[in-house]
Formats: sequence, C-alpha cells, structure tokens
Amino acid sequence: MIYNDLGLLNADTSADLLIERASVHTLHGFDAQARDDLSNATKQRHFEYALTGRLGKRTKFQEKQLSQLVVLAKSADKDVSPTFNGSSVQDTPIPGPKKLDLGDDTLLENIFFADTGDPTVDPSLKDALPESLKHLKPSNQPLLQPLDSIILLATASAITNTSPQDGITREETLPYAERVITGGSSNWQVYTQALLVRSRIEGYKSRTVERGALQLQALVDQVIAETTSTNASNGATSTNGAIDDISTFLPKARDTEPAPASERLQYIHQLASPPRWKLEAELADRWVSLGGLRTALEIYERLQMWPEVALCWAANDREDKARKIIRRQLFSPVPITSTIKLLDDGDDTDVGEYKFERSPLPADAPRLFCILGDLEKSPSAYERAWELSNHRFARAQRSLGRYYLASDDLLLAEEAYAKSLKVNPQNHATWFSLGCVRLQLEAWSAAAGAFSRTVQIDDTDAESWSNLAVSLLKLSNSMGSEVTHEERQKRIRDSFVALKRAATLKRESFRIWQNLLSVSVKLDQPPYTDIVVAQSRLIDILSHIEGEKCVDIPIVEALLANVISKSQDMTTSLGVPNNAIESNRKTKDGYGSMLGLEKMVTDLVQKKIAPLITSSRRLWLLTAKLSLHQRRPQATLTAYEKAWRSQLNKPGWDTGLEAESKVLWQEVADATIDLVDAYESLGEKNREAGMGEGEMVAKDWKFKARSAARSVLSRAKVAWEGDDIYERLNARLQDLKAG
Repeated sequence: MIYNDLGLLNADTSADLLIERASVHTLHGFDAQARDDLSNATKQRHFEYALTGRLGKRTKFQEKQLSQLVVLAKSADKDVSPTFNGSSVQDTPIPGPKKLDLGDDTLLENIFFADTGDPTVDPSLKDALPESLKHLKPSNQPLLQPLDSIILLATASAITNTSPQDGITREETLPYAERVITGGSSNWQVYTQALLVRSRIEGYKSRTVERGALQLQALVDQVIAETTSTNASNGATSTNGAIDDISTFLPKARDTEPAPASERLQYIHQLASPPRWKLEAELADRWVSLGGLRTALEIYERLQMWPEVALCWAANDREDKARKIIRRQLFSPVPITSTIKLLDDGDDTDVGEYKFERSPLPADAPRLFCILGDLEKSPSAYERAWELSNHRFARAQRSLGRYYLASDDLLLAEEAYAKSLKVNPQNHATWFSLGCVRLQLEAWSAAAGAFSRTVQIDDTDAESWSNLAVSLLKLSNSMGSEVTHEERQKRIRDSFVALKRAATLKRESFRIWQNLLSVSVKLDQPPYTDIVVAQSRLIDILSHIEGEKCVDIPIVEALLANVISKSQDMTTSLGVPNNAIESNRKTKDGYGSMLGLEKMVTDLVQKKIAPLITSSRRLWLLTAKLSLHQRRPQATLTAYEKAWRSQLNKPGWDTGLEAESKVLWQEVADATIDLVDAYESLGEKNREAGMGEGEMVAKDWKFKARSAARSVLSRAKVAWEGDDIYERLNARLQDLKAG
C-alpha cells in the first residue's frame, strides 16, 4: 500500500522507494519483482551500466591477456561530491572503512585491464553497449552516485538469490562489488556494504579467503567501536563520540575513517545492511569455517548464541562443557519458571543436576534438545525436540534416523527419515540416507524411488546415481517369471544409463566403472564402445595397484571375439579378398589403419593390456588371437611363446603334491600343445614387418617345438608319467618326430 503513490513523487524520491521495495522483494524471494523495480529505478535516474568483457590479466605471471568480466557504469551528470562528517569535501580521499590488500604471491590486487584501441573483446559487444560506456576504461571509471552504487549491489544480491551457490554465480556477482570499491563511493555505508559483499564472495577461494575474513573482521570491529560506549554502564558518554577502550581484532580506525550516524543511516533502508549482531554472527561463522573456534566462541558467547557456543566447545573436545551449557538452557536444578535464572552462572559454579525442565522453554528449544541428543546419544532428546516443534522440526527425526541406523535398527531408521522428509522434502542428504537404509532392507523399488528424488534435487551426485543403478539392477533381478524379458531389459538399461552418468561425474571411482562394466554385458545388445571405455578407465585407475588383475578377461575375450566375427562377416558379405583386407590394414608402423570399434579394441589390447601382462596365459592368448586376426604371424607366435613360459613358471605343477597340481599340470600341457600347434602352423609363414621382412617366421620351428615338448615331459615324468595328459603330450611329440 505504501508504494501505490510512487507516481506522485519526483524521480529521485521515487527511485529511493523503488530500490527499497526491491530490497524487500529480494528478502522475500520475489526476484522478478525486484529486478523490475531495479530496472525502473535505473531508468528514472538515467543510470547506465553493463556487465561486459575486457581483455586483462588476473595473475602476476600471466602473459596472455584473457577476457575478464567487468561492470562499466556511469551516473547521470549530477554533482557527486563526497561527504564526510556532514560536509562536502573536494579533492580529498573518499572516507570509508579501510580496504585491505590481498597480498597474494600470484593474484594481482585488481585485474589489470589492457588499454587497447578497441575496448571490447567482441565488436558485437561494443555495439550493444550504451554510447556513454563505450570508451570507459575499466580501471579508471568515474565516481558513482550513492543510489547508483546501491543499484549495482542490489543487482548482485538479486543474482545470488536466484542462482545456485557455485563458482559461476560468484564470478558473475563479484564485478558489481568491485565496481563500487575500485571506483569509490561518496557514502561511507555504501562503501562498507560493497566491502561486505566482496568479503562474502572471497570466502570460497583459497587465495582470497584470508583477505575476505580479515575484511569482514575489520568491518565488524569498526561497527563495534562506533556503536559501543564503554561508559554506558556508568551513565557517562565519551566527549568526542569516539571509543578509546574497545578492543578490536585489527588496529582501530583513524579519526578520518569513521562517519557520523547521519551518513551511515542515510541509505539504510535501500541497502538493507545487516544489523550489528547479525554481522558478528556471520563473522563467527566465517571463523568456524577457517578453524578459528576460539575466536568464534568469544563472539557466540557475547551474542548469547548458546547452541553455537556448545558446538564450539564440543569441537574443542570439551563435550562436558557443551553438555552443561545446553542443559542450563533447558533444565534447572530446582523447579523454577524463569528462563533467565542460571544463564549467567560461572563456568565452575554448578549448583546441581539440571533435571527439571524449564517452563517456558527457550524459543530454540528443539534445536537445543537435538544438540543435547548428539552429545548424550539420547533418542529421548530427539523425540522431545520433535514434540516441542509440533512435528515440524525435521532435524529431530533426521538425528533420530541416524541414531537408529547406527544401532542397526533399520525399520525405525526408515520411519524416522520418512517423517523428516514429510516436513522437509527437499533435503538431499536425507533422501540419500533413506535410500541406503532401504537398500539394506532389500526394498529395491522404494530405494529406487528415494535415489530418484535424490538425483532430482542434485543431479551431480555420483554416489546417488550409482546407488540408483544398483537399486534398479536388484529390482530387475528380483522380478518373477511373470515379468516379460523386455521389462527386465528396460530396468537393466535404466541401470546402465544411471551408472554411465555416475561414471561421468566421478571418473576416479573404480567401483562405479566396475559396476558399469558388469551391467553392460547383461544387455541384449551390449554397448561395446562403452565397455571398451570402462575397461580402459579401470586400467588407468588400478593398473599401478593390481597390475593385470584389473583386466576383466572374459569381457575382453568376448569383445575381441565380436570384433573378429563382425570383420569376417563383412568380408564374406562384401566378397573382398583376404589379401585386399591385409593390404588395407598395413601401415608403416605395422598396426594398421582401422576405424570404429575394431580400432578401439585393438588399442585396448595392444597399448593398455599387453604392457600389464606378467603371468596370465589367457591374456597372452588374447594378444595372440588379435595378432592372428591382423595377419601378423611373428607377433602371434611370440605371444604363444610367452603364454607357454608364463604357465611353465608357475610352481607346483610338476610335483603332484598340492591339491591344485592336477589343474596346473593340465594347463601346462594345454599350453605346450598350443605352442606346438602354433609352431607348426606359423613357423613357415613370412614375417609381416621389421627386420627380416619376407623371411620365414621360424626356420627351426620343428626343433623348437620338439624341445618345448621334451622339456615339459622330462619335468613331469616323476609325478605324471602314465597319466592321460602325459600320454597325450607324448603322442604329440612322437608326431613331430615322425613328421
């Protein structure tokens, strides 16, 4: 109602009220209305600004200039004179809180912008800028009027209010604050608000977090020094209005830095500046995030924020102290009805066991009971918090769910999490916990529903996507015979899609890649490309830990068999001669120029798997099979020889003492027969490339084959002579002698 007559006011007064209403809309989350009011205020004041890009450098060692975000702004042509202590000041530094230097060894204090003829990175951007902004230099912009600076800061607040809390949002909002700071402001409180906005943004970067915290501390110190009277308790005030005895974290402001109350309060409604206690609480939260618990504790105690005080003591391994503080707020040693008594007792002046609940309880009693439950591991405290909140404090049921989950009472944990989500259905962590509980309860359908809600809230959570895939896969396995094969395959396909998304988000998790690999082969039409990518990624992650064991041999064998089969089918259907295919494969490096899946499988085997092989005969046979398909007889025979040696070097096959000796002996005999067959089929072929190209692969292949068979038989004679396997290998040796 109070804004209905804005049209009757002059432009400046109307703009004041529009900006004030925009702050109210931003506070209530009506961001579209806030932007409309800011736009109207901008037009009424004929204020022009634009967020654009200019070439510049951020670091001291940067050589190439890159595009940097910058806000170009210019107020309407009016007299903008800085005011200090109520009087106009010309040609003097603009009063305001001290702007702390960054002091980083890499980042510059301010972005260094290039002074080029064309001020914009893209000529199309230059055409989009207002005429008055086209030739502004980012590092030397004119002083803004206070209300225009407030419009920039309010625009930054509106952006933050409508965007997620991530790095992109902070990069977009920082130039608005920097424009007010670097260009200066004619009002002390406006400049203070700009420093506050920047310190909030800088709290998320490792190189700026220190300056952000100290800048916030400087602002708080100045506010405290300017609003606290040391003699107030004695009924006296300072003669000059300055406070000399207030201790501050940083050096006190000089006499030229503070501003009178009239200047600080001139735009208080448009700026929506936080009150002193809220600013101090924000500073304490910042110190907690940096690990400065003692400093934060002092602030919390001064503000009587007892839940935070207790949490700080608990984080300092003083849970007994934290428990005492909480119980003093909720209980008394004797039945009383006052919430004030005993709150100011000394640390060591306990007067009894606090067992009588206060009446009335503090306003934040539900949270206090939850903290007490955390400290005492008491489910009754959580239940009391739930009752006091009239079943609206979701944190109580959330804590109760964690307690029951730690006690392995899954049914009660599921019930507690479900109650919590009825109150707060947008809590990502609670949906995830509920899904995990349902997985343990083997409620696959309900678990899939919980994880579906989890990824709807945050689609970048790889663990939720992975658990969703597990739920869907278990659900498909639990389906009875009444479910069609198509429906079961649909569940598996959904599981595969979820795992693929999880692998994209968390590429370093080998478990996700292993699950993706195992699910892929269960599809009727396996995605061979994704299988190759998953196996390659597993090798990259686990090869330095597990070596050749990170290779899923059956899957790679199936991949290679599929490639060879399709290649042969294509050859048969097109009627292309084998020698034509061989000539097309060959290149100067001998590997061939192949496209698509065949090249991917070839690179997987030759470049990733082959360097890992140490003792696996199956892997050497895999490389031999690929080499044979590529018509490389020399490489094929070499792989068979290595496969035979890897099997021959395994201990215990020639003793017959161990239980697994029979199996090992069978594998050695099979490897020997395979080697003999390879000598017989490949020994007289021509080498494919390299030195000796065109010569026979092995002129003495018969001698090598007989030597391999004789060496195995001689070692196995004591333990296995007369065995069927021994006789079969001996017969193969006799065939070589007869040939």
